[in-house]
Amino acid sequence: MYEETAPKLDDCATDSPQEQCAVDSGNLTQAIIGVARLHRVLAGTLLRKVGLHPSQELVMMRLWVEGPQRQADLAKMLGTDSATMTRTVQRLEAGGFVRRVPCEHDRRATIVEATPASLGAREDVEASWRELEDCVTRGLSEEELASMLRLLGKMQCSLAEAIAKSREFTD
Repeated sequence: MYEETAPKLDDCATDSPQEQCAVDSGNLTQAIIGVARLHRVLAGTLLRKVGLHPSQELVMMRLWVEGPQRQADLAKMLGTDSATMTRTVQRLEAGGFVRRVPCEHDRRATIVEATPASLGAREDVEASWRELEDCVTRGLSEEELASMLRLLGKMQCSLAEAIAKSREFTD
């Protein structure tokens, strides 16, 4: 499935000298920023074919998998603020992907649900994710991929702990 040899640094195309320098310098934070930016650019390119922008597919997948959700719950699940979620839902609604309805039990809440017309986009979003994953892991062996996932998991836990601790001091 994966090639056994990793690509050489010279084989990796970058948009700017800064990206090349970040990788060359060994600065982990800069490397993560560079990879995240390129990942988002490619994700955006692939999702535009479906009519979505990055992060909108996350909202749609929640709705497709779990059904209608309170807008506030979507924001919490996806780790965003209510204003950002409101703009995201408005754009999805304008694109015909979702509709908003008042909550029957709580007049302050809005329920967001996927439209029947959006269901056809689910397969396209999943195909985009597969293509993105294939691009990200191209040239990695199964062992390298397993190591990367393990290390990224550790980094994610460390960052989550740091965020929780910083909130203790600011709350």
